[in-house]
Amino acid sequence: MEEPPVTVAPDEGLDVPVGADEVDVSIVLPVYNEKGHLRQEIDRIRAAMDASEHSYEIIVIDDGSNDGSGEALREVEGIRLIQFLTNRGSGSARKYGTRAARGRIVVWTDVDMSYPNDLIPELVAEMEGYDQVVGARTSEEGTHKAFRVPAKAFIRRLASYLVQTPIPDLNSGMRAFRRDVALQYVSQLPPGFSCVTTITMTFLAHGYTVKYWPITYSERAGTSKFHWRADTRRYLLQVIRMTLSYDPFRVFLPIGFLFTLIGLAKLVYDVSTNDFRVAINTLLILMVAFQVFVIGMLADLIGRATRATREVQPAAGFTRDAPPTVPAGHRTRAPEAVR
Repeated sequence: MEEPPVTVAPDEGLDVPVGADEVDVSIVLPVYNEKGHLRQEIDRIRAAMDASEHSYEIIVIDDGSNDGSGEALREVEGIRLIQFLTNRGSGSARKYGTRAARGRIVVWTDVDMSYPNDLIPELVAEMEGYDQVVGARTSEEGTHKAFRVPAKAFIRRLASYLVQTPIPDLNSGMRAFRRDVALQYVSQLPPGFSCVTTITMTFLAHGYTVKYWPITYSERAGTSKFHWRADTRRYLLQVIRMTLSYDPFRVFLPIGFLFTLIGLAKLVYDVSTNDFRVAINTLLILMVAFQVFVIGMLADLIGRATRATREVQPAAGFTRDAPPTVPAGHRTRAPEAVR
């Protein structure tokens, strides 16, 4: 008999007890007002996974939907359903689902029909030898194309420079990753759309291997929840914030060198044209350059100290309301007894 869904109040934290049974793959689906196509997308995922050799579970997080999505999800059998009483953001939903997952591999994707979710088994297969596989979209079918395409290209190039690694798709919503790695950093993920950007950069910043697997991308069903001004600003700030946390010199050194070059050029000009007298603004520019270098050094020391003392977040799950799905003939290891 299935247990009722887990309901989370607005003031509750995201830490939940660990589930006992382990599966191969946990598929985490954040949902906010997607009633019209929920069942179709879940059925598509289930059909693909049933045809694979992986044991799996589907975790659906209803992020405070007000269009009847929650009621519709309660009628879907064979899923683990978590319902937020208020809208917390897709990042919060993904964080909660990741902590609740029992799979060695966690898959993030959306239920808006835009991602090829029937290819999840192939995405998981690409994990061989990698810590994360990102479904890199080969086209842009989102809203506000005229603004989003150049803005995303700029942010992607900035992120690639900051982590010194080419990033074909920074904010794809479809990806697979090792749960044990992600749990170390899940508390650092933001609550909104930039959650996907952050987990990409977090893996890269800590030296984990990330593969980009080309996928098709379709026009979404329903209404987009993306607010291009606010969310693009958050993406950009999150990229800079991540870099300041893990490699602040990547930001401060170029700025410091720029002010140093300007200051030295101004110093040479002052000395050659003003009888070796140095203008006050020249000294100010050189002082700014020195301060930028000092701030960069302090930021680097603080970041190193923080990373050294940060405790790894414990794995977390919740009381299950659906058993993991195991394909016919698939043998799984019996869970160890709880001591």
